Amino acid sequence: MIIALLWMLAIGLVATLVYVAGRLVYDAWGAVRQRRYDKSVGQLAPPWRDTKVLAIIAQLVFAIVVGVIFWYLWGNFRDRTDAIGLNLSFDFLDQPAGITIADNPLTPADTVGEAITAGFFNTIRIIIVGIPMAVVLGTIVGVARLSNNWLLRKLATGYVEFFRNIPPLVVIVFIWSGVYLTAFPRAADSWQPLNWFVFNNAKFAFPSIEGLDNFAAFRWVILLAVIAAISVVYWRTQVFIRTGAAHHRVLWGLGTLLGIGVIGYFALGGPVKFSLPTVDEAGRVYEGGIRMQMPYAALVTALVLYTATHISEIVRGSIQAVHKGQVEASEALALSGFQRYRFVILPQAMRIAFPPLINQFLNFSKNSSLALLIGFGEITSIISNLAGQSQPAPQLILILMLLYLVISLVLSAIGNLINRRLQIVGR
Repeated sequence: MIIALLWMLAIGLVATLVYVAGRLVYDAWGAVRQRRYDKSVGQLAPPWRDTKVLAIIAQLVFAIVVGVIFWYLWGNFRDRTDAIGLNLSFDFLDQPAGITIADNPLTPADTVGEAITAGFFNTIRIIIVGIPMAVVLGTIVGVARLSNNWLLRKLATGYVEFFRNIPPLVVIVFIWSGVYLTAFPRAADSWQPLNWFVFNNAKFAFPSIEGLDNFAAFRWVILLAVIAAISVVYWRTQVFIRTGAAHHRVLWGLGTLLGIGVIGYFALGGPVKFSLPTVDEAGRVYEGGIRMQMPYAALVTALVLYTATHISEIVRGSIQAVHKGQVEASEALALSGFQRYRFVILPQAMRIAFPPLINQFLNFSKNSSLALLIGFGEITSIISNLAGQSQPAPQLILILMLLYLVISLVLSAIGNLINRRLQIVGR
């Protein structure tokens, strides 16, 4: 996977360079054509006084200078690595990693590539869980900061001013060592409410679903149910657009999903069951349920609390940017406060807020690298451990940068797609 990813990025870089070179040639040809066929300017200025020609020459000179500098630095780097005998190949990815990852079946005999892949997916788990939580919390706090309730407004302001002005690393350490390690009991004294959950200062555990016979077929049934629910939601939306009748698309969608799921469950003879976490004599969770490491919970909590403060300010400013006539119109229709925000204010505010929110998503993903300090096995921590096992640092750092580049580009692409979908199409 890592090798394939590196090849894809290399091909993308070459394609970008080819595009830039082609664009420069195209612009130069366009400037020549305009100088040749533009009769409205009278006598043409000489090339050394033509701003378009000068701009293209400046771009070419800049590109050549950057290329020469890069080639010089790369030559120095290769001379240095040859002098110290450093191998620049990526053959080490197939060598034993020599490390383990908590709550992961990885063993020291597994390869470096497998260890990097495991760390990469741990980073993805942080992002997938944390970003939606930060958006929800930030939106709630942003609305609370504009509340007419004095106490609620001041509490929201205090929360924002407290966490926003503290470095995220300090927030992570505070949540990890000052809250979770002290607020939850030791493993031997784990809290087990209803015997369904387990809480201690090492792990959290929750009930989960365990697959039985026909579980593979049941997953296809659930996929079919999701597709059917999306189709029903789309249908109800179109009915609302054509007739103005209440769509109730959430109820219709959930009903479709649950109906097909329940029918599939009984038709396949109960292909799943609940799996409850169990503990041994020492209070450690050793089987059943979903287990969550305390460092993961602390990291996600800290990043959500920190990022939500920035999101709340974006949401607050976007709400204030909505024209006051919209608010007055909603009040004239006797809408409640919740209805005003749900149907009038927030839909318009999110169109304004979403572009800067994309930057906060990128910041969240990059701040996940701070998990290195509390020992969670995300990609930066894994790369650091591998470098400590005498694996080549230059290649590892390059892989780390490229993986974060991939994450950022994917988040940006998804965010831009959503942003285009939110924008009002002009006529």
